Amino acid sequence: MKVFIKAIAEYLPETILTNEELVKEFPEWSVEKVSGKIGIYQRHISGENETATDMAVKAAESLFAESESIYRNEIDYVLFCTQSPDYKLPTSACLIQTKLGLRKDIGALDFNLGCSGYVYGLSIAKGLVCGGIARNVLLLTAETYTKYLHPQDKGNRTIFGDGASATIVSTEGFAEIGNFSLGTDGTGAENLIVKTLGSRCPNRLNDLAFDESGNPKSSDYLFMNGSEIFNFTLEAVPALVKDTISKNELQFNDINLFVFHQANKYIMNFMRKKIKIEEPKFYYYLENVANTVSSTIPIALYHAKQENKLHGNILLAGFGVGYSWGGVILMAD
Repeated sequence: MKVFIKAIAEYLPETILTNEELVKEFPEWSVEKVSGKIGIYQRHISGENETATDMAVKAAESLFAESESIYRNEIDYVLFCTQSPDYKLPTSACLIQTKLGLRKDIGALDFNLGCSGYVYGLSIAKGLVCGGIARNVLLLTAETYTKYLHPQDKGNRTIFGDGASATIVSTEGFAEIGNFSLGTDGTGAENLIVKTLGSRCPNRLNDLAFDESGNPKSSDYLFMNGSEIFNFTLEAVPALVKDTISKNELQFNDINLFVFHQANKYIMNFMRKKIKIEEPKFYYYLENVANTVSSTIPIALYHAKQENKLHGNILLAGFGVGYSWGGVILMAD
């Protein structure tokens, strides 16, 4: 059975944090240094009372408004990828069902993944459609990572932004979903983590300390070991690309466009050169939105579609926190 992406949309919060504003807080940096190294000029920041669920609902409303062939009463299942849920319980997808006014005889669930989340979501949605469980799956991604960042964490504050996406996976559409390559290695869990306020460590530890460069480290905020994440990426992504191509019985030169997780431009360029991908075949969309975690790939796809760049075989590759990685081929008209 063939399964497709039928429609896609995005939502970005109203508040924008520019490099110029960040540099005022960290005068030892320059605008050129930030933009030149990571390729990001600004990022969207969720409002004080704006949650990932709120953003996912707005992305879905945009999708319904923009599409002439998608109606909310046709949705059979809601999948919500987030690491920023409104509550420990209930499931945020249940709240979304009500906020969007969807039917009550549908499935709805959250799944907790980061930068590989969109690809994993496509794999779950495809399985639901192929299994005859749903005809139209609403796949949502949304993160508010900026709420996890310490105000003095200049490195992560330059990289991350907030955003959301909405995708319809169905029996027809503009891009057929091919075969998947998925992977997991939990030994790297502590290299990208927020340690407190979960069941393992339910209370804040208030253990803030600063390293010799003045960078904060705390169990109560997001911690990212940049060098270890980079090493993981170097090892996992080339193998992921190769395996994804192989599982779809294609050759490297058969790929028309590569859409990777938009981590930052330095990592993306390094990966592109290592894998020997021609620059015209490598899509970037992070200058004005930054790293929106599980939403980077769908936001990039949304804009690539607007730019009429989705043709032939498109390779998606997500990788990051977990460690977790996933790839898939889309076959567009």
